[in-house]
Amino acid sequence: MKCYIILIILVLFLIKNAFAEEPIMITQSPDINNVNFDGKWTFENEWKRSSLNTLRYDDGTVIQLRTAHQDNFIYVLVDAVTDTHPDKGTDFAIICIDKNNTKTTIANIDDYCFMDILDGKNSFVLQGGSPIALVGNFEKIANPDGFIGISTVSDKHDRYSSIPHPSYEFRIPTALVGRSDNYGFYVGVYDTHSQKTYSWPQNIVIDSTLTIPSPDKWGVLISPDKSLPEFPWPSLSLLFAILSVLYITRRQLFFN
Repeated sequence: MKCYIILIILVLFLIKNAFAEEPIMITQSPDINNVNFDGKWTFENEWKRSSLNTLRYDDGTVIQLRTAHQDNFIYVLVDAVTDTHPDKGTDFAIICIDKNNTKTTIANIDDYCFMDILDGKNSFVLQGGSPIALVGNFEKIANPDGFIGISTVSDKHDRYSSIPHPSYEFRIPTALVGRSDNYGFYVGVYDTHSQKTYSWPQNIVIDSTLTIPSPDKWGVLISPDKSLPEFPWPSLSLLFAILSVLYITRRQLFFN
């Protein structure tokens, strides 16, 4: 009987993962800090040295998602290539990160979302842990130091389409979301013209523009070479200095 139970659990696990979205693979970029944060492709190779995921939907919508990291920031570009009816002030993109990838059914304080409204004056940062379920248990917090969320209409310099369409640029500080090679991750792009939210993972259905799906439905953002928990050079220098002192001290004790 016990063997049958284990077999059933294994089958259910395999079925669940067979339909799971492939993770987003983020890369370390040596020059991503040169991005000109104006909300669009400023020059053709601006975001070239970053990971690319092309998101395609049944109605023909295509979104180009680019991710990278360097030092103390995660960089994300959401390029809504096929949205040729940009609605300023109402179209938006939202990026969510589960700091510890705990996949909880209710958002907690380790879950953050970053919202960028097309040509909006301000971007917003939300944190889980709110008792208000109406907005997915998230509440607005002060934007952290170094955070950037900006968007506008991308056009002639865009790598994928010169037809005007929304694009969204984010710079997210690891001081807020932590340094990890494995995050929970969600992307939502709202298109006012079609009144649809296009999500990643793509099997998430959004019923309302105010809805943020619970973290247990989010996908995974992975640093495959485990370079994301980068240690800044000053920290490495300090580490080497401490190790050197310990080595010299032990050596002196041994020979004395």
